[in-house]
Amino acid sequence: MVGGRRGVRPGIGGPHPLADPLAQACRLDGFVLLCADSQAVSTVIRARRDRTHSRETLMPGSNSTKTVLITGTSTGIGLAAAVAAAEAGWHTVATMRNTGRAEPLLEAARKAGVADLVQVKRLDVTDADSVADCVAEVVAEHGRLDAVVNDAGAGFAGTIEQNGMKAVRDSMEVNYFGVVELTRAAMPHLRASRGRLVTVTSVGGVVGQPFNEAYCAAKFAVEGFMESLAPVAATVGVQVSLVEPGAVASEFVASQGDVIAGLLADSGPYAQTLQAYIAHASDSFSAAQTPQEAAAPLVALLDADQMPFRVQTSDWARGFVDAKLSDLDGSAVQSMTGAWLN
Repeated sequence: MVGGRRGVRPGIGGPHPLADPLAQACRLDGFVLLCADSQAVSTVIRARRDRTHSRETLMPGSNSTKTVLITGTSTGIGLAAAVAAAEAGWHTVATMRNTGRAEPLLEAARKAGVADLVQVKRLDVTDADSVADCVAEVVAEHGRLDAVVNDAGAGFAGTIEQNGMKAVRDSMEVNYFGVVELTRAAMPHLRASRGRLVTVTSVGGVVGQPFNEAYCAAKFAVEGFMESLAPVAATVGVQVSLVEPGAVASEFVASQGDVIAGLLADSGPYAQTLQAYIAHASDSFSAAQTPQEAAAPLVALLDADQMPFRVQTSDWARGFVDAKLSDLDGSAVQSMTGAWLN
């Protein structure tokens, strides 16, 4: 079998992509802004941080400071969320699989004046021991865990005939089982703090997209898991929320030419339709949010009195999700996604 391309995140065509075809180029996960716009959310965050600093000295390890653990913080939404959470007064445990990639995060924290509130730890969501050890360390060092943000994930584009089962299993391991593993480890501590569990999924977790079977399957699974867990968690004081971004642009957009070329070269009888899909998705990059825009409402959620269960990062994402949820026989979605391949 011809392998697919890991790191290639799905994307939809039209003026706003559902998921990008570029590896980490556009993160397809989003949020409904809880304020008028991202600038307003940032203003709220800065004001909250100022109030918090006036009340207490916020030092790493202080039990008076709420602690949030965020995965996938080396780039994109995770990095932006870690800095914004620290700006909002949270002690932020920023985790990543390879801590050698931490410098962009640390530099952003220094520029924001919150380096004292950002602590980098290694966590590989596909390794149960790594997850358990990291959670135990956080609780031992800070005495509490008040919130978890599941952001780590990996894009993958291709179709099942060409990719084979390993691609599907790999995608499920990081995008679904990794979320479940961290959730399991964190729940006793979130119960103790009556905390929050936020998971960044994607509009691709609501609407399936061509050439994204493995990725969308994992995101659909996360949505079903969290929707089932939420009412149970609520009985023990834990609030659960899903964040569904649309396209989110990152610094990787310009570096994906070789990845796309390789994907097309391996696409066999699907080359023509894949080319149409990529071209359609590429046209939509101008509508992508920045990581900071997508992260701002996520951080605002952490301090909301009552978190909504499902939120999207933009008007487009809200409309797109609504179109799926109101399409009872699936014909409207199939017509739309089929058109991306022509």
